[in-house]
Amino acid sequence: MNTLRIVLKKVSPEQMFMASVLLVNGGNYIYNLILGRLLGPESFADAALLITLLLVLSFVGMTFQLATAKFAVVFSGSEWMNFRNLIYRYAIIFGMVTGGLVVFFSKEMQLFFKTQTPYMFVVFGFGIPLYFLMSVNRGSFQGNLEFKNLSGTYQTEMWSRLIITLALLLFIPMEPAFIVAIGISLSFLFGLIPSNFKGLSFSKPIILQPQSSKRVSQFIILTACYEFTQIIINNSDVLLVKHYFDEMDAGLYASLALIGRVVYFVAWMFVMLLLPAVVQKQKDGDPTAPILFKYVGYVGLLSVSIVAVCYLFPELIITLMFGDAYVSVAGLLWQYALATSLFAISNIFAYYFLSLDHYIPVILSGVLGLSQIFLIVLFHENLFNVVQMQIISMAILLVVQLIYFMKKRNSL
Repeated sequence: MNTLRIVLKKVSPEQMFMASVLLVNGGNYIYNLILGRLLGPESFADAALLITLLLVLSFVGMTFQLATAKFAVVFSGSEWMNFRNLIYRYAIIFGMVTGGLVVFFSKEMQLFFKTQTPYMFVVFGFGIPLYFLMSVNRGSFQGNLEFKNLSGTYQTEMWSRLIITLALLLFIPMEPAFIVAIGISLSFLFGLIPSNFKGLSFSKPIILQPQSSKRVSQFIILTACYEFTQIIINNSDVLLVKHYFDEMDAGLYASLALIGRVVYFVAWMFVMLLLPAVVQKQKDGDPTAPILFKYVGYVGLLSVSIVAVCYLFPELIITLMFGDAYVSVAGLLWQYALATSLFAISNIFAYYFLSLDHYIPVILSGVLGLSQIFLIVLFHENLFNVVQMQIISMAILLVVQLIYFMKKRNSL
């Protein structure tokens, strides 16, 4: 016991957070694997759609989280408290509007995505305001380097979703997609543990200094635009496959996407550490490029390893994770992992520039994100075409980000 305590004392908060993220990613994969095996490819297609919508929601929520994290570093005292009250107010309003729209258009979403029931979208919509509250809460922990509490919110969200969904699937005879929606929405409530709402007030007027207000508005708009490109790049393929292909192919592709995206999910922990570190270095007048090199190196090494494993053992990976019913897409696994790896590396560059208030990378990502949709719409004869279009788009995106960095490197 004493040895364990000594070891834990030597582990930095950042390392503890990285370990926590790996555990959360592992739990999320177990969650996806359980759904895939219990439901089979056709029923899994609807469940995977909800998981994709959860990813879309996470990108939107990241606007609130990153803004809160950045200005937790920049602001202090009463200015920080005013900003904190304001961002929580924005999150609640935006969450209620977004959730209301999802509920209102639930039947139209059922028709477009060819799902079994519209009520899965209704339940999902009711949980959306909680997600944005959770995002601001996490941003506060992230910016203040409270990695223990930040890790806790991810753990409570993940484990509650896994346990609630599995319990309902095993013991309640309802539409599987509806059950998955319940598990996702309830997990947002548990994701608010731990929280720090001390000092919040939603009744009194909130005023930021004009210069601060302008800076906050610019960053939120810039981040929102970039997160929109993230939604396009990271989720448009699954949504388009769900629309263009039958239930079987959509379910097979969903399993492929969930395995191939592992490098992207792991890369997120580096983004969480990157932003506050870069902002602090910029605030102190120190060079920021060395931080970028460190995290690009980590993600690059991770990417090469995962692509190699997917290339060498595709059928074994598919069979172990989802079962024999999904093995027909094994040949595409390493290619999908390659596309995701290219995106993950370019994403490190993009968030680095975003933390420094550079606008051009956001525009570039948006253009290439739209080009990915355009290419898939034009070339979707089979799943192979869909994956190839993503490799082309993401390779171009990474090259463009590298060129932009080379031009700006002397000032970083």
